[in-house]
Amino acid sequence: MRIGLLTEGGYPYASGESQAWCDRLVRGLTGHEFEVYALSAEPRRDAPPRPELPRHVRLVRSAPPGDGFPAGRRRAGEPRRGRAPGRRARRRFAECFGDLVAAFAAAPPGGEPANPVVQARGAAHGGAPAGSPPAAPGGAPDDVATSKADRFAGGLYGLAELAREYRGLPALLHSEDAVRLLEAACHGPHALPAASGAQVNDLLAVTAGLARALRPLSLDWYGDRHAPGLGGVDLCHATSGGAAALPGLLAKHFFATPLLVTEYGVRLREHYLARATPPLSAPVRALLAAFQGALAAETYAQAALVTPGNTHARRWQERCGADRARLRTVYPGMDAAPFAAVADAAADDPKTLVWVGTIEPAKDLMALLHAFAEIRKAEPEATLRIVGGVGRDPQAPGYLAHCRALAAQLFPDEAADTHSVGESPVSFEEVGSPEVPTLADAYASGAVVVLSSVIEGFPRSLVEAMFCGRATVSTDAGAVCEVIGGTGLVVPPRNPRALAEACTALLGDPDRRARLGAAARARALELFTVEQNVAAFRGIYLELISHAPARPAACGARDARGVPQPFARPAESHVPGRWAATGAATRAAVPAARDAVSATPAAVPEGRTPSWAVPAQERTAALPVPADGGAEGGEATGVRGVRQPVRWGGAGDRTGVTGAKERAQEKGQW
Repeated sequence: MRIGLLTEGGYPYASGESQAWCDRLVRGLTGHEFEVYALSAEPRRDAPPRPELPRHVRLVRSAPPGDGFPAGRRRAGEPRRGRAPGRRARRRFAECFGDLVAAFAAAPPGGEPANPVVQARGAAHGGAPAGSPPAAPGGAPDDVATSKADRFAGGLYGLAELAREYRGLPALLHSEDAVRLLEAACHGPHALPAASGAQVNDLLAVTAGLARALRPLSLDWYGDRHAPGLGGVDLCHATSGGAAALPGLLAKHFFATPLLVTEYGVRLREHYLARATPPLSAPVRALLAAFQGALAAETYAQAALVTPGNTHARRWQERCGADRARLRTVYPGMDAAPFAAVADAAADDPKTLVWVGTIEPAKDLMALLHAFAEIRKAEPEATLRIVGGVGRDPQAPGYLAHCRALAAQLFPDEAADTHSVGESPVSFEEVGSPEVPTLADAYASGAVVVLSSVIEGFPRSLVEAMFCGRATVSTDAGAVCEVIGGTGLVVPPRNPRALAEACTALLGDPDRRARLGAAARARALELFTVEQNVAAFRGIYLELISHAPARPAACGARDARGVPQPFARPAESHVPGRWAATGAATRAAVPAARDAVSATPAAVPEGRTPSWAVPAQERTAALPVPADGGAEGGEATGVRGVRQPVRWGGAGDRTGVTGAKERAQEKGQW
């Protein structure tokens, strides 16, 4: 089948775990064709070359993440409507954009400030969420939330239809009309409390954010007379929520293409964490969060299946309105081959703790350093290796400097004697340095792997440590407990004393470390390998397609009345050979000696609707009723779709079946 892979900021251009996961998925599913649609800037000229894509990746389309993408990437309008939007287009834009902003800028039912995502689609998936306000006199909160979600969807798809006809949607999203519509929604009687005080600068910032988020509406990814685009794929697979899933929503709306959404890190959660920064005012944060929440609710409502990467992400999706019946956990697939040799070897130093990851405030290395000070009191020979680079957080470089200063204060350089050079028991290193050439070398150097995060999604470093057969001590954050599953020690976050006690217990008990490491490796090889991930998605693809075997929008063959003919071209026509020929070639191959008896059944006359395409009611009404109450010779009446004896020719007609019988009788051969 043909899969439309929808990505944002990753595959196939950017590097990172998202790119690696998509690449492993595509290379593992060689039986399908992939078309990649990436919301990502093309690589710079000085960037390292990307790996060569597999042969079954037929197409790669990309659009830069900024506001102003080239006009050539925008969807072309109809030939007679290629000019700038006129009065009619602006009127339609005002209606659709007004519904969109009025839906997400309105306060939750009852007027109580709440998470906008929780309210959307609440009634459609199991009732009101916990903490919902009581029903208002005008209607139940569930009904109000559902009407808001429907209004948001109507505005979103109305803008998409407008973009199909006109090329000026980006200009309309940046127009003064958009700002005025947003202002009216923010200052209305039912607006969000945080948005009621929005100023002009806030409205301009929100409008710019909406234009960036809605840029997929104006892309030329949805097919035209030259290329089918997403209208020709069998399944859309969005590798994240948010903007990456928006093209899949449009394909679902316009072409009835099934949509599969995979989230290993919940996009809405990442948006909340990224927007919680001082440069943005409270109205801007509230409005953009409300829009992302409504978009997430619509994505979960329209997706045929949502595959979270862990239970932590699944809880977020359920809280955002996803239907539990359409949620299926599929763990990320990670390559275990680079760590196979580490599992069979002993640690380089049985008194070494190893921390691996990206250095940023959420990792809470401060607590780890204070815990290591307590560990040194019980194990004076213990050392700590912090392996990793600076994370994406803007505060990450400053945080790394603070950690280095704290380590120098807590652990000054020490020397074993008067002739040795003093060294600190804590080291900060990066993968690729002479001390740590590869990631496997980092895990091989220590006996215990530590994770001290206060905020964590899917802990990949723990899975890598489990592949290496190392015992782990980690904090209870994100999906840590789900990943560990009893094969390691878990302590509360922000508790240096508990972290120190757990590490000290493992450093002093090598047998326990060996048992936990062996159990961790067995668990990781069972749940978190590439093979299990690829096998899971292979089955999901087939399952989703089985529910929609033939879509009218994807069927190119149609009869004279416009009825789709999904089986007009038989499968055997693809097989080379004279016996598989059809049509005129088949008729030409019939020997002349057999012209008396037809070798093939009568073809369907051109313009007649096939029986499989006629509804049952029309088929029953169209049954012929003979005047004499029956067919000639006691045969059944001519019902379309039922095999019946066919009598061609009559008395005196020596060309059909009857004529052949008469000629045989004359020769005495009948």
